[in-house]
Amino acid sequence: MASPPVEVRRSARRKRMVSARREGERLVVFIPGWMSAEQERDWVAEMVRRVEASEARRRSPGRNNDEALMRRGLELSKRWLEGRARPSSIRWVPTMRTRWASCTPDDGTIRISERLRDAPGWVVDYVLVHELAHLLSAAHDDVFWSWVRRYPRTERAIGYLEGLNAAAELGITGVDGDPATTDEPDGVADADGEVGGFGGTGPGREPVRATGT
Repeated sequence: MASPPVEVRRSARRKRMVSARREGERLVVFIPGWMSAEQERDWVAEMVRRVEASEARRRSPGRNNDEALMRRGLELSKRWLEGRARPSSIRWVPTMRTRWASCTPDDGTIRISERLRDAPGWVVDYVLVHELAHLLSAAHDDVFWSWVRRYPRTERAIGYLEGLNAAAELGITGVDGDPATTDEPDGVADADGEVGGFGGTGPGREPVRATGT
């Protein structure tokens, strides 16, 4: 994976420590203003290394391939859904235009957007639980959300995805339960019987909206 684009921000406060945080696709590194150009270069490289190492530890065990993703889905079904959600397949697909993931209950297939490969593992787990719950309740009703909320990081993951969408200006506007929208990768039509995939919203929330395309 290529290193993220880096933005350096200097501070006039002498006691400020070197720190870094993600802002969308960028990594922002905060540097005390007194540091030399050489020190800045060394610290930027070190902070990129630390952030990438931390993110690698937190990534989903299903990120490597479809088989690993399927295994993770079955583990989550057993842990949070009493093993009752039995997908026929779970696979990574090229970036969807309007959603993070989608599910077709009729044939038990689940598709997860490639955009999430490098997301924290607990976020991918939430999206998987969300789609697996569609195999138990296709509608986004109280029964569906009672299953989804068994996953303890549900609200946190929804907030993460909303922030990612806004920060990166992804333009993901799909709402769970939307009737037939074009949410598959370019050139791929919606699957018959597909219910609304996950666009980053939860019960009682407005659609996730961001500027850009």
